[in-house]
Amino acid sequence: MARDVYENPLSGRYAGKEMQYIFSPDRKFSTWRKLWIALAETEMELGLTDNGKPVITQDMIDEMKEHIYDINYEVAEERERVVRHDVMSHVYAYGMQCPKAAGIIHLGATSCYVGDNTDIILMDEALAIVRKKLVKLIRVLADFAGKYKDLPTLAFTHFQPAQPTTVGKRATLWLNEFVMDLEDLEYVKGSLKLLGSKGTTGTQASFKELFDSDDEKIDRIDPMIAEKMGYKACYPVSGQTYSRKVDTRVLNVLAGIAASATKMSNDIRLLQHLKQVEEPFEKSQIGSSAMAYKRNPMRSERIASLSRYVIADAINPAITSATQWFERTLDDSANKRISIPEGFLAIDGVLNLCINVSDGLVVYDKVIYRQFMSEIPFMATENIMMDAVKHGGSRQELHEKIRVLSMEAGRNVKELGLENNLVELIAKDPGFGLTEEEIKATLKPELYVGRAPRQVEKYLEDVIKPLLDSKYDDSDVTAEVNV
Repeated sequence: MARDVYENPLSGRYAGKEMQYIFSPDRKFSTWRKLWIALAETEMELGLTDNGKPVITQDMIDEMKEHIYDINYEVAEERERVVRHDVMSHVYAYGMQCPKAAGIIHLGATSCYVGDNTDIILMDEALAIVRKKLVKLIRVLADFAGKYKDLPTLAFTHFQPAQPTTVGKRATLWLNEFVMDLEDLEYVKGSLKLLGSKGTTGTQASFKELFDSDDEKIDRIDPMIAEKMGYKACYPVSGQTYSRKVDTRVLNVLAGIAASATKMSNDIRLLQHLKQVEEPFEKSQIGSSAMAYKRNPMRSERIASLSRYVIADAINPAITSATQWFERTLDDSANKRISIPEGFLAIDGVLNLCINVSDGLVVYDKVIYRQFMSEIPFMATENIMMDAVKHGGSRQELHEKIRVLSMEAGRNVKELGLENNLVELIAKDPGFGLTEEEIKATLKPELYVGRAPRQVEKYLEDVIKPLLDSKYDDSDVTAEVNV
């Protein structure tokens, strides 16, 4: 590895090897060659002739197929320095390896035939990897939610203690957002089509010339190319390129996942501050270079960091789509070849981290219980008041007493640093007619979580189980965390 040039951290530190391969030169240029073969085969099968003689023959196709993967990069790079055109440089290099077919490679096509169709194919394959990892994350979080569906914990609104929930119920909130992301991914992935071969402004004028204005044959070109490349259809109309709105939709899916990941990782970071839940921390891991005792939520912070990049990156294709002029401008190319791969590489790193963190979350139930009990007297006051009314008290008078006593207990906690003594204060007031033991008997955490355990059970049974039992297979997912 060269140490004197910039190395993209997305490759070196964050993304997995499978995603890196999708956007590698080998994958890109071998796909170009497959597309050139598909075009040549289509033209041959449609009977392209010159004065009754076939223009393309099977031995030309066979020669092209022999050299899909042994790409002569040096020839292409040397040629590009001369002609300043990457597609024509690779046409030239491919022709050097295929002398019989050299004259018919790229026949009737424009650069976007290989460039745009390849971009669609690579995004489609990359979305498949994202889908697998998203399903794996959903599976891991579902297991966590099921395991802790009954464990009461303080809920928070405005990051202030609020009516209790359960640890498992909170996890379903993270889980459900990722399920929504999966639905969006499925829709966008299912809508992808190839560009086909539309020509320089999308009119297929070159094929009108090649096939002597035979519209029936020309109408079959795009469907045949699509089928050969494993797709059902091509976009019905386009300029020279497919609409850049397609890239916008794809990156918006990635940004949606990034937003969900940020929400989850931020909650975990806050819970780790409260010492309730902690992300995995390895035996030899260093939390801080200065403070040796620290166990910083480094992976959750990295999730938030990379996710922020993906969310910001989604603006690139949106601007590109908005600023394309008429049938084609080239101000998309340099941006597109950076923003699309990097968006996928970054979200791959995010999902790897999310799976790793979710699969190793440590729950400190005793800390959760202690913090729960320090706040529950305030939340139990309505129940206490109802019990006191049953003992003959006045609801209005008791409400005022509880308000005053709650403020006193709050001052003890906030200003004096004492324990919450609201239960003791209420028990000493004869107006309530309740002993301290009777009050404490009503403070069982499970009495205050509402239907949270049942909601978790229903959600996992009605939504998650059918989803995971369907067509998804995430058994081969490995969530690599390199650093």
